[in-house]
Amino acid sequence: MARTSDQRTTDAPVAQGFLGPDRNWHLGAGLMTLATVVAFTIWAFTHTGTDVNAFLLVLAIAFGLFMAFNIGGNDVANSFGTSVGAGTLTMKQALVVAAVFEVSGAVLAGGSVTETVRSGIVDLGGMAIDPLAFALIMMSALLGAAVWLLLATKMGWPVSTTHAIIGGIVGAAVTTGISTGTGGFAMVQWGEIGKIAISWVLSPLLGGIASFVLFGTIKRRILAPAARAIALGSRGYDDAEDDDDDDDDDDDDDDDEQRHVPASERVTELQQSAFAESAALDITPGGPGAELVENAANLTKKERKAARKVERKAAYHALEKRVPPLAAGAAVLLAAMLVFKGLDNVGLNISVGGGVLMLLMLALGVWMATTVFARALKKQSISRATFIMFSWMQVFTACAFAFSHGANDIANAIGPFVAVLDVLKTGTIGEEAAVPSAALIAFGIALISGLWFVGRKVIHTVGTGLTAMHPSSGFAAELAAATIVLLASVLGLPVSSTHILIGAVLGVGIVNHAANWKLMRPIFLAWIITLPAAAGIGAVVVLVLRAIF
Repeated sequence: MARTSDQRTTDAPVAQGFLGPDRNWHLGAGLMTLATVVAFTIWAFTHTGTDVNAFLLVLAIAFGLFMAFNIGGNDVANSFGTSVGAGTLTMKQALVVAAVFEVSGAVLAGGSVTETVRSGIVDLGGMAIDPLAFALIMMSALLGAAVWLLLATKMGWPVSTTHAIIGGIVGAAVTTGISTGTGGFAMVQWGEIGKIAISWVLSPLLGGIASFVLFGTIKRRILAPAARAIALGSRGYDDAEDDDDDDDDDDDDDDDEQRHVPASERVTELQQSAFAESAALDITPGGPGAELVENAANLTKKERKAARKVERKAAYHALEKRVPPLAAGAAVLLAAMLVFKGLDNVGLNISVGGGVLMLLMLALGVWMATTVFARALKKQSISRATFIMFSWMQVFTACAFAFSHGANDIANAIGPFVAVLDVLKTGTIGEEAAVPSAALIAFGIALISGLWFVGRKVIHTVGTGLTAMHPSSGFAAELAAATIVLLASVLGLPVSSTHILIGAVLGVGIVNHAANWKLMRPIFLAWIITLPAAAGIGAVVVLVLRAIF
């Protein structure tokens, strides 16, 4: 699972043989996707009946699965970017984790019914609209959003899939209203558009502030002792035995230290700059860390031994005493996020007292388990112990995000599609439509396929492009984002989870003085044009579909 920085690889296929070294993975994902499309198409014809317009149904299936595919390539890739960029998960491991938790979230908590999008951002209820016209609007919205998401994904821009589908509906609905004389721009709820505009600034700002505070605290309270111990040449907890040796033995230990520590356990410049205290271990030329390393080299053997002993013990003390309460708090926040954002569709009736008791039990269990784990890591070098501890914590945050994402954002594809499916089956526009389990499974698999085939550029942007990531900083970014998502859900703030996570990543970069603002400029521009771009494409598509049908 966890890899040290020296073990990181770009999971990008190398041109060798047919489809490169990941040939079997490509073929497996491709065959799984193809089988899903075929099986789901057969099911859809059975579900809607034999008298359905076959061509229209096939197009609806293609547009819906294509939208889910691109949600996977952009939104799911965005969620896993910090984990892959930090080296906590490889691309293949991220695919497996996403397959389990995204699909589980979609199937278990994706909701049994969905609104048919008659109102909200666009008031379709005021239009004299027939079922076929309604179906064409939803299909056009799906394709308009999907095409824009694919373009953004190819550029490596993480954007909001929710804003994309809203834009698609606006463009298709307004165009239909104008062309039929039954509506126009007055149909658009401009107040809701204003909330979306607010989210462009509010979401990354809140995510950035939360991440800046959280990661800054983690660096000062937990990681700085490890950074200083590494700078002084400490290998790990067992170095304490060296304190009883004579000076000659200590000298030999210092000279041979790098030979005794495996390359996989040595901390590299990237790791150091990622989790070190900025005033303690920024070892770039002229940086304050360079002065620390130079001063450490000039210490006498006795001074160096004493300093190593103090920082080494402080480092393991921080892992054992300060990480467990952090992990317990994170578990409570993630559990609350799942309840508010992931499990609100399954009808759980948990009392306030029962919920608090469950969260307290969870916190206590995580606290105890993390304490035991931290003590077991004393056998590892300081750099590796730190890496492993935060790697496992980041895996849990990634799993929680994946489950919550599968439960919520799959609605951006499944909602409009099920509305179309219901129209084709019943011939009427209902207020709500049942969400078949087969659709949730098929769309969940399409998410995973999109992550594997087109999600790498977005993963690169989030994981390494905006700033360098270590498991500790990746964990901080994900936890900060989860906190803001939870608070926004409770308070009803207009935010985007995608934008929040990007802001959190930038918050890490600010703490490390390594935020890539140049890359952020086109991403912010992409956020602004997501809604109008999807609306424009949706408008064109609905005109074409109306000409055909």
